[in-house]
Parts: sequence; C-alpha cells; structure tokens
Amino acid sequence: MRKLILLMTLMFWAGAAVANSDLPQVLSDSMMTGSDPGELVALAVKYEHAEGFPQDRERAAELYCQAARLGSPDALYALGWMYANGRGVERDDSIAVQLFLMAAEQGHAYAQKMIRYTPAILPSRLPACLQSDIEDEYEKAVFYPDDQVSKLVHKLAPDYQIDPRLVLAVISVESGFNTQAVSPKNARGLMQLIPETAQRFRVKDPLDPEENIKGGMAYLRWLLAFFKGDVTLVAAAYNAGEGAVEKYRGIPPYQETVSYVEKIRMRYKKSTHPYQSDIVNRTSVIVSSNSVEN
Repeated sequence: MRKLILLMTLMFWAGAAVANSDLPQVLSDSMMTGSDPGELVALAVKYEHAEGFPQDRERAAELYCQAARLGSPDALYALGWMYANGRGVERDDSIAVQLFLMAAEQGHAYAQKMIRYTPAILPSRLPACLQSDIEDEYEKAVFYPDDQVSKLVHKLAPDYQIDPRLVLAVISVESGFNTQAVSPKNARGLMQLIPETAQRFRVKDPLDPEENIKGGMAYLRWLLAFFKGDVTLVAAAYNAGEGAVEKYRGIPPYQETVSYVEKIRMRYKKSTHPYQSDIVNRTSVIVSSNSVEN
C-alpha cells in the first residue's frame, strides 16, 4: 500500500512539473511533420520572440526556412528580416533582399513595402537551407549523353566562342536533350526557343537540332555580352528574359527562375565566361551579380 501511495505521489508531482514546464511544447515541436507551413511559422514566431519557449533564434530560422520551402510568403518575409538584422543567422543583405522580393512576388504586403526602401542590392543567391533540395538533386557529377546532340554542340560552339559545357548545361535543364520538346509556352526544341527568340535570331525551324542550337548559342552569346560574362545573370535572363533581370537588378524573384539558375550552377561551375563586347549596342546597367552593396 505504501508503495502504491508513493508511486501515486511521484506521478502527481511529475504531472505538476510537466504542466509547469515547456515539455509539452517541446514535444509538439519534435513531433511536427513539417507539412503545414502555417504551423511551422507559428512555432518559429514562438522561438523567435520567446513566447512560451526559451528564445532560440537559430531554431526559429530553421523553422521559417522549412515553411519557406513549402511556399509560405510569411516565412520568406520573416526569414528575410532575420538576415537583414543578423538575428539567429549571419547578416546578409543580399539574401534578405532576395527573400523580400520572393515574398513580395507572392503578394506579401509588408515585403512589398520593404523593397521600396531597400537599396538596390543584387540578390545573387538564396540561403543554403533553400538550396538544399536542388543541391541534393544535382550533387552528383553530371554526365551528358555522348550522342549526336553533344557532338553537334562541340562542333558549333567555337563559332560562337561559347564553352560547350555551358550550352550542354542549358540544353540539359531546358529539354533534357529532347529534340522535339515543346513547352506549354510554345518554347521549342533542345534549347527551348520561344517564337520571339527564334525570330530574333533567324531560326526558321526550332525543332531542327542544328538550327535550334545555333539560335540558342546566338542568344547566349548576346546575353554574355549584355551582362559582361556574368553566368548567373545570363542564366536568369535565359529563363526570365533580360528585361526582368534588369528590372529586379539581379535574379528575378520567380521560383521557377531561382530554381533554374541553381540547376545551371550545379552543372556549370564557372561564374564568369569570356564575352564579345561588340555583340550588343549597349551593356546592362548591372555590373555583376557579385557586386553587392553592404
């Protein structure tokens, strides 16, 4: 009987201790599946502002990033604020601006206000936690098929003074070496030329592999000259257009473009490429994606 009373007493005090501690909240944190961005943001707020939790800004940043990967504009904005102020993460204004732009693009009202007062900083990259999925997918060495397309690229590249590895990276991401690829936006062929680009570079049949590659190389050569050999900006412009890159003074805050640039980066490691300055009448007002104001 005494043992039973003692056991019940211990259980009572243990229950009281749990009721007056953060244990239930900590358990709920550890059991979260990460599938609900709203719950992740709410939990991050608690860690960031010590609301029922010991303050842990690093944990808050991790949770915001998880929610951002699930598409939450609130998480993008909150994480951008942390990078802008160096709270829980090392301060990085270029990352902060990129996150604000992405949140603003999704209609986040505060982010839209923030970018009006933010200096023009080139947002050349995302935080590592948002790159991980892309890096995991492409962390292995990229091997291109030794087929007629690769041979054609190596044959034509010298005429355009372009590294064939850059062209192959673009073909890999754009069409996966499918000569007959057609996108919902009517981009066609190996290098996915839209009708306007095909006409601009005198491509009559975008589904003809040689014509398509010549047109794509001509466009890459032009972009390299326009952006002074900056591969990051060239990749962003190939996906979103040079006008969008100039408008945002860097990588446009479109998830498709951000992902596209990272895929090119994983395949082509060089950040700069030689260019022919006489190809365009003017150069971009953007000097380089690495020119970041601190």
